[in-house]
Amino acid sequence: MAKAPGSIRDTIYGYLQTIGGEASIEEISRAVVAQMGATSPSSVRSYLNNNVGKSFERTGRGRYRLKANGHDILIPAEKLDLDPVATVGQAKLYEADSFEWLASEPASSIHACVTDPPYGVLEYTEEEQEKLRKGKGGVWRIPPSFDGHKRAPLPRFTVLDEDDRLKLHAFFTKLGILLNRVLVPGGNVIVASNPLLTHIVASAMSEGGLEVRGQIVRLVMTMRGGDRPKNAHLEFPDVSVMPRSMFEPWVVLRRPLEGRVQDSLRSHKTGGFRRISDERPFGDVIPSQKTPKRERELAAHPSLKPQAFLRQVVRAALPLGGGTVLDPFAGSGSTLAAANAVGYPSVGVEADPEYINVAKKAIEKLGSLRQVDPV
Repeated sequence: MAKAPGSIRDTIYGYLQTIGGEASIEEISRAVVAQMGATSPSSVRSYLNNNVGKSFERTGRGRYRLKANGHDILIPAEKLDLDPVATVGQAKLYEADSFEWLASEPASSIHACVTDPPYGVLEYTEEEQEKLRKGKGGVWRIPPSFDGHKRAPLPRFTVLDEDDRLKLHAFFTKLGILLNRVLVPGGNVIVASNPLLTHIVASAMSEGGLEVRGQIVRLVMTMRGGDRPKNAHLEFPDVSVMPRSMFEPWVVLRRPLEGRVQDSLRSHKTGGFRRISDERPFGDVIPSQKTPKRERELAAHPSLKPQAFLRQVVRAALPLGGGTVLDPFAGSGSTLAAANAVGYPSVGVEADPEYINVAKKAIEKLGSLRQVDPV
């Protein structure tokens, strides 16, 4: 099927602007194929070469970036050159904007990604975090205390309007593009989600070039759903507005393979999931619990996931037990702690300095908990 006029151009521009720097012809061609389907690499190469000096700059043999003022496209900031703010065991923690950090990393340098991103996008802004820390809520729902227990706050996903959902789609499309670049072929991506937004996450990240591979279901009772109609609970006592949530979905994706699974395993140690044992494969339903109090006391973060669950997912993400696990939204460092516990090198990126300070102390303490069975 013929491509629409200008479609290859627009895709190349969008990709180079998203990654914020240079890329090889192979990387650019792969991004074009992910967006547009089968496209001849020679068409991409020809367009780049014919527009060097006008829209693009050649930065090296077979490498290009957007030219300043080319088609009025603003060139993002220079590449980051950061040292980790903390190294704990095999984990390295960086304080940076996740997208800027991902754009600055070498292509095909990470083997798996396990992360819990900021879902409402706006709930982790400085303004909303300040409201949360003061107990005012903002977009966060502060559950009431009952039975003598204080419940953890939850973001109000149901308040997202159409504009918010479009922003969310753009956010995860960009994340997909950047992860598709930085992962090796066959590298797994496992992303925490919720039943209301899973479809947006999977769709957007697949548009970014990743391949949807299913979901992992964390069986856990949450505070979401099950409520009677607001201000009409006495009139409709037998009605719940929506089902009480009893699971948490995690979207599973991967960078597309180059060849067969066995080829990827031999070349990159990626392409599948690590089995629990000879008899037991890794499954997509994992019984879980709310994050224990002792872990919440070690790592104060509103979206903290339990080590018992994270260690299983992190362990499975590297099928041969080799490679590096990335969490680009590291929060208080629970994914990095899980990686330390199962013996994997890991990298975490977090922009909030308060969570950075929490993570510096929490990674070692969470990772050293020995009552947690990783399998």
